[in-house]
Amino acid sequence: MWHEERHSRIRDLLRASGQVSVERIVTELGVSRETIRRDLVELAERGEIRRVHGGAVLTGDEPPIDVRHATRVREKRAIAKKVAALVESGQTIFMDAGSTMNLVAEALAARSGLTIVTNAVDVASRFAARPGNEVHLLGGRFNAQIGCTQGAATVAEIARYQPHLAIVSPVGIEAKSGASSFEMEEAEVARAMCANARRIVIAADHSKIGVRSRVAWCPADRIDVLVTDRRAERSRAIDALRKAVGEVAYA
Repeated sequence: MWHEERHSRIRDLLRASGQVSVERIVTELGVSRETIRRDLVELAERGEIRRVHGGAVLTGDEPPIDVRHATRVREKRAIAKKVAALVESGQTIFMDAGSTMNLVAEALAARSGLTIVTNAVDVASRFAARPGNEVHLLGGRFNAQIGCTQGAATVAEIARYQPHLAIVSPVGIEAKSGASSFEMEEAEVARAMCANARRIVIAADHSKIGVRSRVAWCPADRIDVLVTDRRAERSRAIDALRKAVGEVAYA
């Protein structure tokens, strides 16, 4: 089977199911696992797909939350520690929902003197479980699948705060379109947080670098610090991001 034909078949499988495993691609195409891995790497470098544990998803499509929690945990934990080092006692901080934000909350929860404003139940719970910090859980329509509040009421409530930092995590980030997400309501929450914060910190592991998702919510030149892991240095997109954002910090 020709190289481009394999790529076309992989795209068809992804369009049909949203997410596909390496094992299924191998079975469907009748080629080796190593060949499929090389194909997925090439498609990911083009920005057409995003690799996840055991397979791939189309760019912009988020895998289920339980899959995200189990993916690239080591990198995300390192990023979380780096983000925590940027936070000072006495600050008010916006934090949105997601697997990376849960680990940032874990890294920050032992600190004291912080005011956390979040739409994520897990993030709020981590801080509320320890004394010394003030936690505000934003109201709005509850999304049980993600464990967060969303919608017009959430966005309106965000406007009441003027925090020191917005710490947010996108589906993708690249120099031209900035930070972006697949779901409109997630993007609206992130956009409102960035609009009202004095400084913006983006937490994004290497798989999100150079990725453009469906809804852009923060231009690259508005980002003060992009925190990512060292594998991002291999991405072709990182050089343009270094020029566009205020600072790139590696975990």
